Amino acid sequence: MLGSAAAVRLGLALGLGFALVGCVVVPQSQRQYLADPTMQIQDDPLEARSNRKLWTAREGAAGGDAKPAGGGCGCSN
Repeated sequence: MLGSAAAVRLGLALGLGFALVGCVVVPQSQRQYLADPTMQIQDDPLEARSNRKLWTAREGAAGGDAKPAGGGCGCSN
């Protein structure tokens, strides 16, 4: 069994290790590969448009595609 101080140190070390695993610096010349269509979450453009409309109507704000949004009622199209 670990003592409480050892358990805290182990937990902090594991947490720091997990946090550092997610940090990656991608060179600017390699970023084009991250924008490849095969890296997209949804490959169906109709489904992506439908989800974007749903999110825009629900949130009533501009989406991540920088297009202006209408009201929150969902009756814009």
